[in-house]
Formats: sequence, structure tokens, C-alpha cells
Amino acid sequence: MASSFANFLVSPPLVPGSELVRPRFRVLARNAPGGADQAVSSLEPVALNGTPPAPTPVAHKEERSFESVVGGNGRFGLAFEVEEEKRKEQPRRFDDGMGVDKLEILWDDGYGSVTIKDYLDASKEILKPDGGPPRWFCPVECGQPLKDSPVLLFLPGLDGMGMGLILHHKALGRVFEVRCLHIPVQDRTPFEGLVKLVEETVRLEHAISPKKPIYLVGDSFGGCLALAIAARNPSIDLVVILANPATSFGQSQLQPLLPVLEALPDELHFTIPYLLSFVMGDPMKMAMVNIDNKIPPRLQLEQLSGNLTALLPRLSTLIDIIPKGTLLWKLKLLKSAASYANSRLHAIRAEVLVLASGKDNMIPSREEGQRLVKSIRNCRVRHFKDNGHTLLMEEGINLLTVIKGTCTYRRSRRHDYISDFLPPSMWEFKTGFEQIIGLFRYACSSILYSTLEDGTIVKGLSGVPSKGPVLLVGYHMLMGFELYSLVEEFLREKNVLVRGVAHPELFMGSMESPTSEFSLPDWLKVFGAVPVTASSLYKLLATNSHALLYPGGSREALHYKGEEYKVIWPDQPEFVRMAARFGATIVPFGAIGEDDIVEYVLDYNDMMKIPFLNDYIRELTQKTIRVRDSGSGEVANDQLFLPGILPKVPGRMYYLFGKPIEIRGREEILMDKKNASELYFQIKSEVERSMAYLIKKREEDPYRNIFDRVTYRVLHSPSNEIPGFKP
Repeated sequence: MASSFANFLVSPPLVPGSELVRPRFRVLARNAPGGADQAVSSLEPVALNGTPPAPTPVAHKEERSFESVVGGNGRFGLAFEVEEEKRKEQPRRFDDGMGVDKLEILWDDGYGSVTIKDYLDASKEILKPDGGPPRWFCPVECGQPLKDSPVLLFLPGLDGMGMGLILHHKALGRVFEVRCLHIPVQDRTPFEGLVKLVEETVRLEHAISPKKPIYLVGDSFGGCLALAIAARNPSIDLVVILANPATSFGQSQLQPLLPVLEALPDELHFTIPYLLSFVMGDPMKMAMVNIDNKIPPRLQLEQLSGNLTALLPRLSTLIDIIPKGTLLWKLKLLKSAASYANSRLHAIRAEVLVLASGKDNMIPSREEGQRLVKSIRNCRVRHFKDNGHTLLMEEGINLLTVIKGTCTYRRSRRHDYISDFLPPSMWEFKTGFEQIIGLFRYACSSILYSTLEDGTIVKGLSGVPSKGPVLLVGYHMLMGFELYSLVEEFLREKNVLVRGVAHPELFMGSMESPTSEFSLPDWLKVFGAVPVTASSLYKLLATNSHALLYPGGSREALHYKGEEYKVIWPDQPEFVRMAARFGATIVPFGAIGEDDIVEYVLDYNDMMKIPFLNDYIRELTQKTIRVRDSGSGEVANDQLFLPGILPKVPGRMYYLFGKPIEIRGREEILMDKKNASELYFQIKSEVERSMAYLIKKREEDPYRNIFDRVTYRVLHSPSNEIPGFKP
């Protein structure tokens, strides 16, 4: 049985006085039993219920509606006309018209603009029965994806509506061709039939683009369906993302209630959907999706109250989504799906990412995530300890951010840290720097200085070139404390993303465990961290990026007591000739403040004197990837350990970017090792001078102490930048 994709136009319900709208979207048409497949490709409106289309006027208004189209013959059981909300005009760069070329830095991903209320409204419109089979649809909110974007197929949970990604449509639609599976309420297709439907689509997509991965996002029941497809198609490149998969349905807390549901009188069934809504998710987290945590608590409570008030009347829609007969059928279907998927886990070769909630009251998702990691060959997990079963509907869970942070997004067989990188969105910028490290940045109040071409030191980053390729080379403070403020200020002041090279262990999975949460290492990847390899640096400079390099690496970041602000670099000029190859501008910089933030208690030498702990460090070091060989000098002695530190009453962090060193046109550096070495030691000396300057000048800063900074914020607006010393 063939299936076809087509671009077509659908007219809205023909209601007197209504305006005709012509939204274009992509649909997979699959026939009902006994009908013939038919691909529609036309620039004319399709007739609705046998009524000829009216002449096509200019569209003035867009509405979300779901109407039968050519109903009854199985050609198209349902047409989806999805409202595309007015979006902020984003600056885009287009290629030859075949698709968006790239995303801009701090783009609008739309997260927080849609809530559970919109899900219930959309589901209410889809519910109109048409007698058709399960089918695919693509919401118009998804918009136009990047050129060569992979296909993402969403497999819904128990509801079957296919709207479970509604909070993520806009973000995912920019980087995927999104298609959602809709299973009508009255449909009774068995699990094997659903597997066949999805499998046909997967194989068709693979035949069209055999070099691209196909993404399967399975929510609850859809997780079982995704795993079944992966097990049956081991030769197809699949990326499977599971949100609280229902493979553990056999251990569900709802199992004892199944006989009660069957015996429950129809008159009382209206209470079941309400109870399930509280069991499956956290209503508070759902209602908080669009609430800005920066507004005053009083306003947050008012907005939360308004959201809950608007949500409660819409919960009656749940009765129509899962009537008694459908609920009993879906529970039996769920049992069959879990059994089918669990019996085939050993056959899965796909890349699998499990998103597991810690407060799932429907199934034991946390334990199931740990089991799947051990049962599936290429499987990772991220736990969300404070979320419920409806993970993708709850506050703070941005699916695209999770995909990016786990390096799961790719357009070909292998992930490329440069070509597959997606820049951070505005939501990610605010969440990362205001929530994830908000307390740290508030306590440190970093201040940055730079040097102009004439040697003048100024506050801010005006002395650093905005146009790449630029190579920032500097001192790696204890545990990399300086990294966060540096990346933030370049984004905030210059709208430039600085991409740092990091230890390969951050990307190898050795730091992960079956209980890993989405944490700081993942956020580093969201903001562009790449493995420290010659290939990574080459690609960054070749793409005119701002690259951040620490020649001292982990040896400098995990230095010993008494080595504060000691520059520990290799003997060879590793980066100079690479920068010269691309004519990059090198900007040396120094950063200080670790001694104002923490007290260094235990270093490597201290820990190696402690029984048991020294064995652990030795074992960890043996498993660690060696970045440099022994010929690189002291910097090659990079032992991975977690320093013992205690917090201090916070001082302040200071940065000074030196005068940019222009290399373009200095080809002799490429040819002569002596010239390269001279420039290398010049850069190293500049880093040391910058730190010596900052150590001296910070004594003149009237706001070095946190109490003085707090007082300044009280007397002035909290958003005002706190002054520092005069350069």
C-alpha cells in the first residue's frame, strides 16, 4: 500500500459571512480500508463535503479549524487547518528559495507562548468524528524548517490526538519536518496495524532520503510504538526519543483499577477523565508554562490563578477525548503495546534517548528509564525529578533544548559539532543565565574590559572584533568559573556566540549514568561547547566563528594550591599556525576572581594521600582520554579530579581582553616555526600582563564586596549594571 505526500490548499468551513483562508501545509494521505491512495497537489481550494469551492480571495484572517474533506471515500478523512499565530519577525538568511539557510543567534523558539489550554482547545476541534483511519498531519505553527532538516514523526500517548507537542511546534518546526500521528477517538486499529502504518511511513522517508536520520518522538503509549518500529527496522537510521514510555505499564499503579473501570456505570464515567488529568500530570506545572519567573511573586500568583481559572472549564474536553469505550480499548491497547515492545528490546540498534519523570503517578518512569538504559544497546537517559507523566506539557521542559544539550540533533549518519549545531534561542539564553547559574552570576557580578586598537582600555567589549574568525586565548580559572560570564556578556553586548573547546570526556558519555539529569554539562553543549580537537578548531575558524581556547586545558583549570593565576601552557605553539591558516584575529585575555569566590581546601596532592579516594582518582585517570602526550610539558599532567573548595563571601570576577592581534597577511607564521613561537610567547605574556593589571586595579573597585553591590542594587534599579574600577 503506497502513501503519498502532497502540498495542497484547504478551504475552511463554508459559513455565511466567513472569510476564505488558504493556508498551505504538508500532509501524508493514507486511505481507509477499501479506498485508494490519492495525492492532492493543487493551487485551488479543495471542495468541502461536496460543495464546490468559492473563488479564491485574499486571505485576511487565520483560524484553527478541523473539518471533513472529501469525507466518506477514504481519500482524506480529515483536513487540519491549524492557525499560525503571528510571530515576531525574525531576521533570517535565505538560500536559493529551497529553505531557511540558518537560524540567527537568540532566535524566538516560541516556548511559553502556548499552554495546555491551547492543547485542549485544539483537541476539541479535532474530535469531530469522520469515520476515517489514523493519519498524519503537520501543524502550520511548525512553519518552514531549515534546509535539509530531518523528518520528525510524533507518536501520541493515550489520548491519540497527536497534539502532545503543541508547546514545542514552533521550535521543532524550525529544525525538523514535523508530522504528528492522529488516532481518531472511535478508531479501533490494533497495535500491529498502527505499527504497520508508522513503519510504511518510516520506510518511505528512508527511501526518499536514505542518508538522513528519521526521528521518532514517542510519548507514553507512543514510546512503545517507537520502540517497536526501531526493533523491526534495525538497518534504518532512527533517532528514538521517548517521553515516559509506557513499557512499564505492567507495573502501573492503575492496574488494580482496570476491573473497576469496566464495571463503572456510564453515568459516573465523567469523573474518570478528571481524575486521570491529575494522575497523569502536574496541573500547577502545566499552568506555569507561560509565566515569567522574573516578574514579582504577586503578579506570578495572579497569572497562575488566571491560567488555572481558564483551564478548569476546558477539562470537560477530556470526557470527549477518552469516553468509556475508548478508555477501555486504549488500556488494552497499552497492555498489548508494552508486551510487544518489551519482547523486542534486544533487537533495537537505533539511537535512543529516554526522558523520565521523577513524579510520574501513572507508571514508574524513573525506574523504567534505568532499566531501558541497561536493556538497549545505544540508550541514554535524562531524568526530570520534579515532573509528572505529561512531561512534554509541563513548565520548563523545552524538547528542542534537551535534544541540543544531549547532542542528539543531526542531519546525517553522524553528529557534527559544527554543521549540526543550532544556536541558542532567547528562551535558552534567559533560562540558562537567569535560572541555571542565576545565583552564581548574581554573587560574582562579573565586569569585563577590553583594549582598543590604540591601546586604550575601556569597559565593555568594544575592543573585541565582532566579525570572525576570532580566537580568544586566555587563562582557565579554577573549575572554569570564568566561562559563564564570558559567554553571557558576548551574547548580551555583541550578539556573538563564543564557542568554547572542552575536554572530550564531556562528550563521550562516561560522565553519564542511568540517573543522569539534564544539568550544567548539557547546558554547555546548548551554548556551543565542542571537543578540544584540531578538527574542531579548524572547522570553527573555517566558519568564521568566535572560538574560545584555553591552552592550559584541564591542568590549568584543576591546578594545585598556590598556582592561582599561574599560566600553565604547553611548550609548542599549538594554535598560532592554525589561526594563521585562516587569517584569524587572536585576542589574548586574562580573568581573575577565583580567590575572591572560594577557598581552596583539597587539591590533587591532598586527595592522593587519602585512602580509597586515591584509588578512585587513579582509576578515573586511566579511563580518561588523554588530550596531550607527555611531550607537551607540565600541561600534559592533567589529572581529572574534583577539587575540595569552600565558598567565601563573594568578591568579584574581572576580565581584560588585550589588544587584538591581526594575523591576516602574515603568511610567514605558517612557514617559519620560529616566528610562530615568538608570537605564541607574546600572547602568553599578554595574558599574564592582563591578570597582573586586574589584580592591581581591583583594589580600586568600590563595589568589589558583595554587600556594597547589594546596597547599590537597592538604591538603584536591579537591572542597572554595577560600576567597577576606572581603567
